[in-house]
Amino acid sequence: MGVPQDADRCEDGQAVLLVAGLADLALSTCGTALKAVRGLLARSDLGELATQGQQDLQARGRLALDRMGAGSEAHMEALARHARSQGGGGAGA
Repeated sequence: MGVPQDADRCEDGQAVLLVAGLADLALSTCGTALKAVRGLLARSDLGELATQGQQDLQARGRLALDRMGAGSEAHMEALARHARSQGGGGAGA
């Protein structure tokens, strides 16, 4: 069953074309996402990557909460303190 050639001329036809376009976009996006997940699961350092991601999210959350607090330290100071605590060293360490 094909779409009539004049489907884009009536409102119902436009709705059908819109839904079909959205469905096609969703399927192609899902396909790309599945390929990315497959590539991620194939990594040998998945555990380390997850741990690092968790640490990064915690640091981001800490910074967000610090920004919301009154009189909190500056963003760069918080980053430097966090880097020191993680053993990042740096020029001053």
